Amino acid sequence: MGLSRLAALHGVATSFSPSAGVTVPVPERTVVAVLGALGVDAATPAQVARSLAAAESVAASRLLPPTVVVWSGEPLPPALTALPPDASLTVEPERRPGATGEPPPLRMRIPKTPPATGEGTPTWWSEPPPGVHRVTVRAPGHRRTAATLVVAPGRVPQPPRRTHGFLVQLYSLLSARSWGMGDLGDLADLAAWSGRTLGTGFVQVNPLHAAVPDRPGDPSPYRPSSRRFPDPVHLRVESVPEYGHVPERAALGDLRQDAAALSDTVLNKGALIDRDAVRELKWQALELIVRVPLTPGRRAAYCDYLAEQGQALEDHALWCALAEAYGPRWRDWPAPLRDPRSPATARARTELMDRVDFHCRLAWLTDTQLAAAQRAAREAGMAVGIVHDLAVGVHPDGADTWARQDAFAHGMSVGAPPDAFNAQGQDWGLPPWRPDALAASGHAPYRDLLRGLLAHAGALRIDHVMGLFRLWWVPEGRPPTEGTYVSYDAEAMLAVLVLEAHRAGAVVVGEDLGTVEPGVREALARRGVLGTSVLWFERDWDGGGRPLAPERWRRDCVATASTHDLPSTAARLTGEHVTLRHRLGLLTRPLEQELAEDATGTAEWLSFLARLRLLPEGDGDEEAAVRAVHRFLLRTPARMTGIWLPDTVGDRRPQNLPGTWDQYPNWRLPVADAEGHPVTLEEITASPRLHRLMEVFRAAEDPPGSSTAPPAARRR
Repeated sequence: MGLSRLAALHGVATSFSPSAGVTVPVPERTVVAVLGALGVDAATPAQVARSLAAAESVAASRLLPPTVVVWSGEPLPPALTALPPDASLTVEPERRPGATGEPPPLRMRIPKTPPATGEGTPTWWSEPPPGVHRVTVRAPGHRRTAATLVVAPGRVPQPPRRTHGFLVQLYSLLSARSWGMGDLGDLADLAAWSGRTLGTGFVQVNPLHAAVPDRPGDPSPYRPSSRRFPDPVHLRVESVPEYGHVPERAALGDLRQDAAALSDTVLNKGALIDRDAVRELKWQALELIVRVPLTPGRRAAYCDYLAEQGQALEDHALWCALAEAYGPRWRDWPAPLRDPRSPATARARTELMDRVDFHCRLAWLTDTQLAAAQRAAREAGMAVGIVHDLAVGVHPDGADTWARQDAFAHGMSVGAPPDAFNAQGQDWGLPPWRPDALAASGHAPYRDLLRGLLAHAGALRIDHVMGLFRLWWVPEGRPPTEGTYVSYDAEAMLAVLVLEAHRAGAVVVGEDLGTVEPGVREALARRGVLGTSVLWFERDWDGGGRPLAPERWRRDCVATASTHDLPSTAARLTGEHVTLRHRLGLLTRPLEQELAEDATGTAEWLSFLARLRLLPEGDGDEEAAVRAVHRFLLRTPARMTGIWLPDTVGDRRPQNLPGTWDQYPNWRLPVADAEGHPVTLEEITASPRLHRLMEVFRAAEDPPGSSTAPPAARRR
């Protein structure tokens, strides 16, 4: 009982429910290990008793929890209304970046005889402006508590109108100018073309976070070195203003030839996208480019960027410089350098100053091109623009874990418990944030992360958005089946998210597929966070499992037919995704049985589409069926409709096949046509198949007798 109570006080689950009516106990050694990662000693019954007494004493002595959330226009939380009479509050308002002077504190006092509850906002309360503030409470008897006060709007911004757009893995989108993989120039071009020509409202991309510069590198964009800063491998080198002033023209010419050859091997010779080779070529070019002196205006802009990013950028750039010298795994570095605040590390900052500046410059250049992509999207009339993606975690040896070691739970990894699709559970190899450390810092790492990502985003997609509420922690060396859930302060995480999205004017989309804790979707919807609905999973599970009628879909979502972790629509319609998994040995049942079940499910959907008169071409036409699927999505009330870009040209291959590592070329395939031949951005924009599909959207938006407004008229 003592261990269970201690675990509950720290948000550590001692059991979980994989399905309704089923409860699975968590191994005691897992609970002990997770508590240990949170700095709580529970190794023996005596230690459990001492830790429990300490935790209960702290809880009893606090007048407020570590973080208090106030939603503007809503009743005050119990944490404030339950404060004792005659207590005084002092709120030190947040100082926003760029602001001059210190904002004056707000002082309030609860009357000795407070009004009865239920009478609306207390008269003693003066709401601070939206922000992350510091509040101190003093009560009679010399009790004093300081806490973080988050004041947030009630909801995140919403799309100004119902809209549709493309979903694409940026690396897979090569143009005639790419250096072996898609880049930010290609993103800006896709946004400008699709917004102006097709009337699309957004382009959603994979995470563009900085990768670990290893060889061979991990190609997954969902296991980055840092989520705080973007990866310069996405730079369009020729678009850097200093490019035209590099004196070594012959050297740049040779690099461009090498880049063209690299692209040719991907587009015409069946090679996979090789980020390591792309990185090497771009770094050689960028080494030449950064030697060109910045103009006064460019120098001032760079200095502003350095000042805005502060210590976080310096730490990130130093990690990059140290990784060049000692390798990308900081736990293998000389012991003094493993501590970002050690004297040896301070000396390294000076000794490696040129390399630190190089990596700071690259971060700035990438930031400017991210801004240019969003600007191109909005100038093309897009209602939302670029939708960036936030990965659920970072590489255990990356820059973020080195710079903010106190924020991560060492010896733990994020994953997923066993379920109907994976009896062994999953271990994603991502160290989780410590909820206690987040609370102690006023959620500073989380706030900084969001501000960086939202700076040039029309919307933010959050991978595994359920992680704002709880994550499955797996102790190092244990199988995923021996993990447990650890809870986060979901109210605080949501409030910070809403606050930062509101400041950026950005929409928020949560990837809420799979096992979702009861109440999570409702909590997200209340705050305006859109969900993700994939056609093949939307069935009436309470009424026989038949396809869910379009009018019964939720409104607050992005509706789509596929994602980066799922088969393309053509592959699903033809059953090719089943035969692919068979070839790779991933099926747990005979191929004939899997194919029969898959064909039954597909036929059920096609029959449903035909009954709704969305398949006028009849059966047997795979391209027509893809159009019918998207006609169906437009019948739903979904605020945003996502079109998987490979679907527009008939690509049959998934970008990622969960459950594989080296058996399948995950995250390394260019967009290809129905025959499997890679296609460039230029070829995609000219594709008759794409334009036939997009006629579905044009017809839905422009009924007979109407006309389409030019892009300039569509801007808000």
